Amino acid sequence: MKKIALVVHEDAVLSSISCVLDLFAGTNQILTAAGKPAAFEVELVGEKSDNIRLEGHTQLVALKTFDEVNDTDLIIATAFLGDVENLLAKNQAAIGWIKEMSGKGVEVASLCVGSYFLAEAGLLSGKTCTSHWMAIDDMKKRYPDAQVLSDMVLTDHEGVYTSGGAFSSLNLILYLIEKFCGRAICIPVSKMFSIDMDRVSQAHFAVFKGQRRHEDEVILKAQTYIEQNYHTQISIDQVADQTHMSKRNFIRRFKSATQNTPLEYIQRVKIESAKKALESSSQDIANVMYDSGYNDMKTFRGVFKRITGLTPQDYRKKYSRSGAIAA
Repeated sequence: MKKIALVVHEDAVLSSISCVLDLFAGTNQILTAAGKPAAFEVELVGEKSDNIRLEGHTQLVALKTFDEVNDTDLIIATAFLGDVENLLAKNQAAIGWIKEMSGKGVEVASLCVGSYFLAEAGLLSGKTCTSHWMAIDDMKKRYPDAQVLSDMVLTDHEGVYTSGGAFSSLNLILYLIEKFCGRAICIPVSKMFSIDMDRVSQAHFAVFKGQRRHEDEVILKAQTYIEQNYHTQISIDQVADQTHMSKRNFIRRFKSATQNTPLEYIQRVKIESAKKALESSSQDIANVMYDSGYNDMKTFRGVFKRITGLTPQDYRKKYSRSGAIAA
C-alpha cells in the first residue's frame, strides 16, 4: 500500500485537498469491489494538527504534524490562493519538511501552484516542471534553474511530479493512479469522476495579457506598438526602429524584460486576437486569420496550434457559444 502525505498548509485551496482524497478513495473502492486490497493510505499532514486556516476562512484539522511523519512514499503539496511571498513566508515549516523528506528518498508532487513549495525546497532545480499558466512567468524569473514548461498539464522527472493549473491537478492524480495501479484500474476511476484521461496540454486555457511586470520603459513602448499594430504585417525590424536600438540589442533586451523573443510576442498577441474572435464571433476562419495579421492559412494554423494546442476549428468548437451548440 502506498502511503501518501497530503500537505495541509495555511491558505490551501480546499478543492485541492478534497479532490485528491476523493480520487484515491474512489480507487480503493474500485479495488476492494474487485476483491483486491486497497492501494492508498492518505494522511493529512500539517505544521499543526488543528485549526489550519485554508483559503476562504475554512478551517481543517490535520491527522498528523510534520514531526510525526517519518515514513511515507509520496508527498503532495497542495495549491493555494493569495500572495506568493506571504504564503511562502508563513509556510517555511512545510517547505523544510518537504526538502528533508525528499532527501530521504521520498517522491514529491505538487498540485497547481503548490509547485512553489517544491521550488523553494530546491527540488525543481534542473528538473522539468509546470504550474498554473498564470504563474509560469513568475516561476521562470524566481527559479531560473528549473525548466518550467508553460503548456504541460503534468510532468514526471525523476520522482518529482508537477501539475498545471487548478483542476489539471486531477490529471496528475490519475497519472499517479495509473503509475501505481495500472491502466486497467485508472480507466474506471476516470469514468467514475468524469475526468478525461491522457490530457497533456493546458495551453488552450491560457489568456495572454502581456508580460508587463518589468520597468524597462523602452520595451514597454515596444510592446504597446506591437499590440496596436499586430493586425498589420509587422516585422521585428519595424519594432526595433521604434526603440532606436539595433535589432540585435533590441531582441536581447526584449527577451530579458518579457521572457519572450519579439517574434514570440508578436505571434502571441496575434493569436490572442484570433482566440477572442473565435470565442465571440461567427466570422469564418479566413477572416479571423486576416484580422489577426496573417495572410497564409497554413502559417496561421501552425502558429495557432503551437500556442494553444488546438486547431482554430477545434478551439471554436470548444469555447464559442455557437460552436458548442453546433457540436
